[in-house]
Amino acid sequence: MRTILRRPDFRLLSVGLLASMVAESILLLALAIWVKDLTGSNGLAGGTIFAIIAPMALAPLIGWVVDRYPRRPFFVAANLLTALVLTPLFTVRDRADVWVIYLVAALYGLSYLTLSATLSGLIRQVVPVDLLAEANGVLQTVRQGLRLVGPLAGAGLYAALGGVALGVIGMAGFVVAAAVVAAMRTAEPSPSGPTDVPGRRRFVDLSGGLRHLAGEPALRRALLGYGMGSLVMGFTESLIFAYVDHGLRRDAAFVGVLVTVQGVGGLVGGLCSPGVVRRLGEVGTLATGVAFFGPAALALAYPDLRLGIVALLLAGVSLPLITVGLNTLIQRRTPPPMLGRVAAAAEAMISGPQAISIGTGALLVGVLDYRLLFVLTGVATLGAGAYLWRSRHLTAPPPPPSPTLGPPAPHLPRPRRPVDHEVVAATRRRGRR
Repeated sequence: MRTILRRPDFRLLSVGLLASMVAESILLLALAIWVKDLTGSNGLAGGTIFAIIAPMALAPLIGWVVDRYPRRPFFVAANLLTALVLTPLFTVRDRADVWVIYLVAALYGLSYLTLSATLSGLIRQVVPVDLLAEANGVLQTVRQGLRLVGPLAGAGLYAALGGVALGVIGMAGFVVAAAVVAAMRTAEPSPSGPTDVPGRRRFVDLSGGLRHLAGEPALRRALLGYGMGSLVMGFTESLIFAYVDHGLRRDAAFVGVLVTVQGVGGLVGGLCSPGVVRRLGEVGTLATGVAFFGPAALALAYPDLRLGIVALLLAGVSLPLITVGLNTLIQRRTPPPMLGRVAAAAEAMISGPQAISIGTGALLVGVLDYRLLFVLTGVATLGAGAYLWRSRHLTAPPPPPSPTLGPPAPHLPRPRRPVDHEVVAATRRRGRR
């Protein structure tokens, strides 16, 4: 990772992303806790995450827009708009205002999709292809490392100052991110502007990301396998509240402690992910991450804090492996001019099953035992990981160069063997002497 951090443009981008990640890590969990406190419902608390994921249905349109503007200016503008999106939180007072939190969560989900699609192209623009895994690994290490302090800080600030203070902190983070990225001086390719195009061509442009994902074998198999796992992984957004409430007999704010524990595992996974990509390839790394989620979910079916800590550490390791493997695969297998559409389409194909999973989990947690749902999640993710593992040959890492002890020896031609008539002529010449 030292190589990628020596690049000034990437260091500046990392600082800007750090500011927005701090805001995100403090804000997202606190919104769910806020809803839990206002309503007393685990399902409605998990529904906050559903509201964030629901706008992913607009991914083709968002990706099309992102690809038609320069990456850096568009990223700056999107961060500023995200700060404005948080302002309605200042009006929330009681249970009747929960819809405002859901509205902000949905708008933030739309903004998150836009920022993610733009960031994928921006990273590809400033980072060489052979350093993409390292760049994604650094960003995931920072993101997961923030879980060590972000959720606890968010829960503490919420308990001390209320949700409005969290909105102010979130706005400040996105404004700082916009200012720092605006200071970057990267060469901007000239995309085609948002000019009018015929309807048929516009449809082709909108569907370009989906068509690329369907036509590229490694991307198609990766998204299919990860989508299978996502159909149940989203259950945990609601199950974790039931685990803390019914299993550990603690209040909702203790979820912040568990997410911090998960951040420790995420820090380890982020640091290791570039090396795993080099050894297993992108699909192999994705398979490992999805499979790791299985035993973590199975362990959470038994409500013991010590076992839960181990499970959340393992779940934390899995998340950056999944993200780095998939993001690096998308960036390497996609032409830069269409990265926005492909990244947004991939996000939607992942978040679609997740949204269904979160919504289903929010309903099932009030009907079925949360322990049974954890078992179902564990078995299903182990199966999805096995499916992906069988496809790892599609992105096999290049073989290491064979070692050499020195420069190759010069090639000396073998002496030509004389033919019979030349031997006879030479014998006669010796006889005359």
